[in-house]
Amino acid sequence: MKTPPSAPSGELARISARLAEAEETIRAIRGGEVDAVVGSGQQGLQVFSLEGVEHAYRVLIESMNEGALTLTTDKMILYANQCFARMVKCPLEKVLGGSFRRFLSAEDRAILRPLLKQAAKAGSKIQMVLKAGDGSKLPVMISIRPLARNDSNVVTIGMVVTDMTEARRTEELLRALTHRVVQAQEAERGRVALELHDNITQLLCGVLVRSQTLADKLSVRDGPAKVEALKLREMLGQTAEEVQRISRGLRPSVLDIMGLAAVLDATGKEFTARTRLPLKLTCVELTARLPADTELTLYRILQEALKNVEKHSLARRVTVRLKRQGDSIQLVIKDDGIGFDAANHLLGKKGKRGLGLLGMRERATYVGGVLKVKSVRYGGTEIEVRIPLVVG
Repeated sequence: MKTPPSAPSGELARISARLAEAEETIRAIRGGEVDAVVGSGQQGLQVFSLEGVEHAYRVLIESMNEGALTLTTDKMILYANQCFARMVKCPLEKVLGGSFRRFLSAEDRAILRPLLKQAAKAGSKIQMVLKAGDGSKLPVMISIRPLARNDSNVVTIGMVVTDMTEARRTEELLRALTHRVVQAQEAERGRVALELHDNITQLLCGVLVRSQTLADKLSVRDGPAKVEALKLREMLGQTAEEVQRISRGLRPSVLDIMGLAAVLDATGKEFTARTRLPLKLTCVELTARLPADTELTLYRILQEALKNVEKHSLARRVTVRLKRQGDSIQLVIKDDGIGFDAANHLLGKKGKRGLGLLGMRERATYVGGVLKVKSVRYGGTEIEVRIPLVVG
């Protein structure tokens, strides 16, 4: 039986030295002591150094509750702190030297690519979802800033990654609470509308009839008194009509009885009669009633939009269009008024108009819809809401 030839002592020494070097490298990576990474760049193997990183700075970065990264422009990770490794549920040694693309969906990669190019000159922020090592998804806010060039003249990019899981959960809770508040408001509006219709309006009609009887009993010889009685009857009639208008605004019975198309038509005619602004309504013929929440949402958004037109727009005409697009219903309200800066107008002057826009957007969100506002100064405003239809 032959024994295998032994390796030369010099080769064993070299292997032992390389193993010791590899173990020291792994220990340094795990301890956050790495100052350079060798990786494959656009020009082959390159050494990317992390010069100027002081111990105190490393301690600060490692103690952050946010993930911290340093990338090349082609998304190779030069540095990452332990927090980021925990976020993506990967060992730190597997994160360093790898590509940041592995944690992104194809859609987010396309969004991030131009931002990284732009980040070489200026910073930016973006919300996206990271894919963790175990397949779970993590909503994050990423802040991107350019870093100083190193001696190799390679541009590096700094990232701060913030876990948005708790923020999203809080946002959902606040939205659910707001939804319940709106539901309570709608219930109270319905109760008040019913009280106005069944009690106040009835009383006003009774007084109106009596005032008419009084006016009829007065003869021409009672000239001044008869004139006052007729004026009283007219004022009572106007008051009764105003109460009915308020009642319909609080909860239009026609919405419950005849549906959305009828209430849009009635609202448009009332708007024109009150403001003298022409309103053109184009309404698709709906073969079936929409869900009650959807109908009420679209009606409330139209109400708020027309209120803004009346108070702020100085428009000469308004168009309203309701149509079905695939599996969704679309409502568009457009005017030719003075417009506004939609990007900076969320809180509006004294918060009034902005809160109206915010309320419309929240109402659309309640029923799974999306609201978009397009406006140009002196170029009119277009509000579009699209709500998916539940297909049984």
